[in-house]
Amino acid sequence: MAISIITKEDLQEFKTELLESMEKLLQGNTSEQKLWLRTSEVKELLHVSSGTLQNMRINGTLSYSKVGGMLYYNYKDIQKLMTDFKRSPVINTHGKDGR
Repeated sequence: MAISIITKEDLQEFKTELLESMEKLLQGNTSEQKLWLRTSEVKELLHVSSGTLQNMRINGTLSYSKVGGMLYYNYKDIQKLMTDFKRSPVINTHGKDGR
């Protein structure tokens, strides 16, 4: 059986690598978006009122799931909604006054 000698430098290198790995893991978790959002989160995200969100549910603009009286919205559905309603900028080629 061979004996390995661990030096102070080896421990310092291990510590640095471990801290870098932990930092990467922690950063990955904070940027991860939740899959399902509650009503209050969706209202804040879209800057809409409760009534507007209810109208979006009623007319089928935004799908939802109801579990135990709570409404949940899929984050990907909200992203799709934003993409579907995205408008291109209008470019005025006639100058400032539109002539």
